[in-house]
Amino acid sequence: MLNHESGVNLIVTQNKNKYYMHLGIFLVGLVLLNLIARDNFRRLDLTDNKMYSLSNSSKNVISKVDDLLTMKVYFSSDLPNELGNTKRFLQDILEEFSAYSHGNIRFFFEDPQEDETMEEQARKDGIQPVQMQVIENDKVEIKKVYLGMVLLYENKKDNIPVIQSTAGLEYLITTKIKSLINVDKKVIGIVNLQPDSELKTNNIRAQLSQHYLVRSVDLSSNADDEIDVLLVSGTTDTLDTLVRKNLESFLQNGKMLFLAQAGVTADIQQQRATVINSDIFDFMAQYGLQIKKNLVLDDKCQNVQVQERRGIFLMNRAMKYPFFPNISNFNKDELLVADLEQVVPFYTSEIVLDTTEIDIVAGTTELFRTSNKSGIMENNFILSPDPQQNPFIKLLNQKGKIVAASSKLVNGGEIILIADTKFLSDEAGMSVPDNQIFLINTADYLSGEKELISLRSREITNRPLNELEDGTRKRWKWANMLLPTLLVVAFGFVQLKREKSKANILEQIYD
Repeated sequence: MLNHESGVNLIVTQNKNKYYMHLGIFLVGLVLLNLIARDNFRRLDLTDNKMYSLSNSSKNVISKVDDLLTMKVYFSSDLPNELGNTKRFLQDILEEFSAYSHGNIRFFFEDPQEDETMEEQARKDGIQPVQMQVIENDKVEIKKVYLGMVLLYENKKDNIPVIQSTAGLEYLITTKIKSLINVDKKVIGIVNLQPDSELKTNNIRAQLSQHYLVRSVDLSSNADDEIDVLLVSGTTDTLDTLVRKNLESFLQNGKMLFLAQAGVTADIQQQRATVINSDIFDFMAQYGLQIKKNLVLDDKCQNVQVQERRGIFLMNRAMKYPFFPNISNFNKDELLVADLEQVVPFYTSEIVLDTTEIDIVAGTTELFRTSNKSGIMENNFILSPDPQQNPFIKLLNQKGKIVAASSKLVNGGEIILIADTKFLSDEAGMSVPDNQIFLINTADYLSGEKELISLRSREITNRPLNELEDGTRKRWKWANMLLPTLLVVAFGFVQLKREKSKANILEQIYD
């Protein structure tokens, strides 16, 4: 009996010693890890788009900060839960900005509501309080809070007046930093080849003006030599001789051009489409980009609201409209479009790449195309979304058609073409946020400012399950149903084996 108790005591003593030894090793390791992590840190980010860690684009921009950049964050202390999470996320990401800058970026948080002087300073920095509806003590109250920040660099200042969400926050901060440190801004010109119609471009101008000097350009006179990139809205008529000459001269000088041009002009209100007769097609063909005089349809498309009569009432009903395709087939080898999720051209045409016997072109590249449920409409155009009136909609079974492409010239110039004449207009292409991302990417790409392209497309905005193939969708459905159950059963089985193992050890000790 004595020997048995001695054996038990010996086992207990050994277990205690092992426990203390492991605990000591863990604590020493933890201290060493913290000492190392003060200056060298790594973050394990398992999200799809690495949204909780700085991108290489941001790090590249930060590396160009060669003087002190101060970020003053004006955030109220007593915030609702969701805004409290935003504040914590902001602090985490600013710590990374500061760490990667090697001391050139510093930040601090202030609560303007705690000090009247600080509140006045916040207003001078362009940060105004916002009114928010909150629930406190079971009552709905209107609360005044501060949710902004100001960035100071040398003698320049920029701000973010309101930060209410973590979505796109890294991109927003990085673009502000880039704007502050960018001394020599590139110049982007916007051209309307259809002078008899107004082209509204306020949406894209507001976006581009954050990083570039944006000008309207009249190609009937010589293009300014200071213009680095031309964004050209297409035409439905023949080009003026001087306009064409200036376009060719611009490209001969190794400059960059974006053109929005389809082969057909269409109007959804009038339900009418007309083939465009213009020498713009010959102009593009000499650079290996042939624009077909047709309309591309795609079963994967946007919806439009259609009025239909039910009895004495007119009702709105959403119907698929194949003339507005949802593009998701991007060339993953091209930085310009590799990370895009969607582009929506309106009344687009097919592009054919052909560089046969063209010496001035180094090569052409497809950028994106429609899905493999596409079709082509030529000559007899029926624009109705109703399959009863437009039976052609039922025949969308062709392979995807190229609707955007680029042509690289031997002299270093480049042309990017999207087959949508109204793509630059606020009332058409630029009314779609995804299209704005593509166009800003294009401006960055053509102007040589490529740091922000991958970062701009980082946020997940579109992950529809119904776009998967039927077989894939069924596999994910069964996986979601069975996998959690199998994991629970496996966990229970492992736990059961562990308990049995412990019981066997105790039986051996006390037998």
